[in-house]
Amino acid sequence: MTRPVRRLVAALLAIAALAALAWMLRTPIALAIVERGALARLSADPVGALPDGLHVGLCGAGSPFPDERRGGPCTLVLAGRRLLVFDAGSGALRGLARLGFEAGRVDEVLLTHLHSDHLDGLGELLLQRWVAGAHPVPAPVHGPAGVEAVVEGLGRVYAADRGYRVAHHGESIVPPGGAGGTARPIVLGADGRAVVIADGALEVVAFAVDHSPVHPALGYRIRYRDRTVVLSGDTRRSDAVRREAEGADLLVHEALSRPLLAVLARAAEAAQRPNLVKLFADIVDYHATPEEAAETARDARVGYLLLNHIVPPLPMTALETAFLGDAPRIWNGPIRVGRDGDFVSLPAGSRAISISHR
Repeated sequence: MTRPVRRLVAALLAIAALAALAWMLRTPIALAIVERGALARLSADPVGALPDGLHVGLCGAGSPFPDERRGGPCTLVLAGRRLLVFDAGSGALRGLARLGFEAGRVDEVLLTHLHSDHLDGLGELLLQRWVAGAHPVPAPVHGPAGVEAVVEGLGRVYAADRGYRVAHHGESIVPPGGAGGTARPIVLGADGRAVVIADGALEVVAFAVDHSPVHPALGYRIRYRDRTVVLSGDTRRSDAVRREAEGADLLVHEALSRPLLAVLARAAEAAQRPNLVKLFADIVDYHATPEEAAETARDARVGYLLLNHIVPPLPMTALETAFLGDAPRIWNGPIRVGRDGDFVSLPAGSRAISISHR
């Protein structure tokens, strides 16, 4: 065997030995990586890492349609150090985690209306808030009339689970009085508005929107110090949204593309699915289009338009241009088709608007 060949064989044997050692150590290495990652996540302070101001995250930018990129409706709003969650659709808990927040940090929940896709993740969210945060009192759950029945029903559903957890972990870890939520129905005044939270620099106002036959349905205007965000909730094009969004830094507005929905309707008709054809026709008349959302943003002179409650699903990014339609020509300001993980920061004392994706 020549010297070069011997060297090659020795090198190959050394590589094989290292590979064998790495294979034997793969489990302890993986465990060490997981432990470091868990420590980093549990020690992190996502609130303290952000500048004082308003921060808005989409923990669910979708609708009742199954969508791999978008969970059920859920919007996180961080006002200073106060964490509010608006709607809690399917996957809300995982959406919060994606944004870097855990349920134990949630202070209050606010619902826009009582359609199932806006609250079918609420039970899980309230449970994890209680357990992860060891909260001694339930979470306030604000919402339109009927929110009492929702919260009471979830309390019954989770009654057995609540007992198991207290018996297993003890009252000091999971205080019995902190489970579930406390319903706080919102009663609108004659002007169609109600102040839900008024606490120093933070004000949250609910206002009526048009999602008929769903009634009442609410939008929200959130002001913290000198920054303002408006959430449209589910609605047709609405003068109330335009009025509340006047001069707002950020408008988070629902959107439904009629041309793309028509594609699904034609496919359903060809597949002889008349129930779906009827459903696709019905939902058009109580949602706003991207163009109508753009008109509202233009007329209200907002700083940024973020579209959510995306209908229909957009499995490919290339479809976002088709989804927007004429919206960019109607309003020349910044506009984005929302996805789970979008995070908008509005630092207090400035006009800056920055968006990232987590």
